[in-house]
Amino acid sequence: MSGQDSLLLKLNKELEPGEYSIFLKLTDSQGKAQMTEVKAQVCDCEGATKNCERRAFIATGLGVPAILGILGGILALLTLLLLLLRERWVRVAAELSGEALSLTAEPPEPPAEQLNGLPNGGGGGAAEPAAGSGGGGVRRVRVVKAEAGGLGISIKGGRENRMPVLISRIFPGLAAERSGELRLGDAILAVNGVDLRDATHDQAVQALKRAGREVVLEVKFMREVTPYIKKPSLVSDLPWEGAAPQSPSLSGSEDSGSPKHHGARDRKVIPLKMCFAARNLSMPDLENRLIELHSPDSRNTLILRCKDTATAHSWFTALHANITALLPQVLAELNATLGGGAGGREVKHIAWLAEQARLDGGRQQWRPVLMAVTEKDLLLYDAMPWTRDAWASPCHSYPLVATRLVHSGSGRRSPSLGSDLTFATRTGSRQGIEMHVFRVETHRDLSCWTRVLVQGCHAAAELIKEVSVGCTLGGQEVKLCIHYEGGFTVCREEGGGSVLFRYPYEKLKMSADDGIRTLYLDFGGPEGELALDLHSCPKPIVFILHTFLSAKVTRMGLLV
Repeated sequence: MSGQDSLLLKLNKELEPGEYSIFLKLTDSQGKAQMTEVKAQVCDCEGATKNCERRAFIATGLGVPAILGILGGILALLTLLLLLLRERWVRVAAELSGEALSLTAEPPEPPAEQLNGLPNGGGGGAAEPAAGSGGGGVRRVRVVKAEAGGLGISIKGGRENRMPVLISRIFPGLAAERSGELRLGDAILAVNGVDLRDATHDQAVQALKRAGREVVLEVKFMREVTPYIKKPSLVSDLPWEGAAPQSPSLSGSEDSGSPKHHGARDRKVIPLKMCFAARNLSMPDLENRLIELHSPDSRNTLILRCKDTATAHSWFTALHANITALLPQVLAELNATLGGGAGGREVKHIAWLAEQARLDGGRQQWRPVLMAVTEKDLLLYDAMPWTRDAWASPCHSYPLVATRLVHSGSGRRSPSLGSDLTFATRTGSRQGIEMHVFRVETHRDLSCWTRVLVQGCHAAAELIKEVSVGCTLGGQEVKLCIHYEGGFTVCREEGGGSVLFRYPYEKLKMSADDGIRTLYLDFGGPEGELALDLHSCPKPIVFILHTFLSAKVTRMGLLV
């Protein structure tokens, strides 16, 4: 079979082996749809993948986006990609299958037709010069630095080490890598005409620093020194922890648990359960070719670079779809581990997204955050809570009944998607209003979180039914009760708790607060406006009142 990418699709029924035509309605990243005919072979699944139980189509040569959402599940996607490993790009064969991503290091300098169009020198495993680059002689390389960022290399050696000045690292995204003409193992003979053949390490560093924006390097590839520059290893240099611990309640599939290493091959299998697939999060991606995969404990990040935007979109969509498909299993395991829910509260939804963090100087940055929604609470974690103890210690916990979704839609620009897909929450607390802005990766994620939060807040209102708070009205101690069905009741704290005022929701003409301690309610009665001193910030009661009203209006069908 031919084609750089292959897509393995599970069928709902068995077919006889042979060639078939599949007619697919494909949707690109801009939402444009068209019918496409795909020639495919039906083969015995045992020869295709161990994860499939029936016969399967293997469709090749596609620019694979879009099929995922229509046919509901990629089982295998195979491509040559670049992996950022120890600050070097290493060629890997990436295979996505079911619950895991397998990465196998490719031999250095594969034939050009196998590189998916990736530029020479992109792979960190290749210290040899590309054909035609004059590897045996002196080369003059002109590098122009961007306004932000340096030359983008590290050097080793120097006269005191009895070695030439060698390029030991080429940093991704900076000027040296963009030139495409420098590689690991190059000896720097001169910088802008300044001879470095007999320079010390410090002299070479200073010459490079003083070189200015445009740098002309005389370099020569030194084959004999390449053993001093260690080739990155997937097994030893790719840290990846935080996977689900092995326990009877967790999946018994061979891809669960920690990453696996396979024999003498430099290969690592990474479980996808509760990983976070993202783009433009921890590393700028001006070319829209990068994919980020964050570990469940958020301590490690795997960055893959694809040959073009379409391939990156295909791979991201596939990774995201497979991770999403594992969420129902995660929810079932989590609720079983917690004994049917945290304190009797079932976990309704859990997933990774990005939260906007404010840095010094007013700068903003997105960071991964795990959000969980139970029957009553919204919880935020910085790592997947696999245990009861970890679950009991969220970074933030907010009652749903006092939380409001205030924005959901497109935000500011995002290089990969055209605009950030964001939503914001506001929660009334004793400290005032606490606001969080979150970013999701797909429109489906945005719709899912919008639905989960709105329905969760309304369900929490029906579950809680009533809130009450002690306060002062006209110099006497009273209690304000707000009931989901019955409305407002103000009664004395002493003397049998006699009722002073009772009003249904429809009588409420106006409500306001001073943001400090006073809540104002006007029911249009002869007593006029009620000024209730709550002795603390009124925002929790204000937000709960809003949630009660919103839930009732939605239940009546007046709000869609």
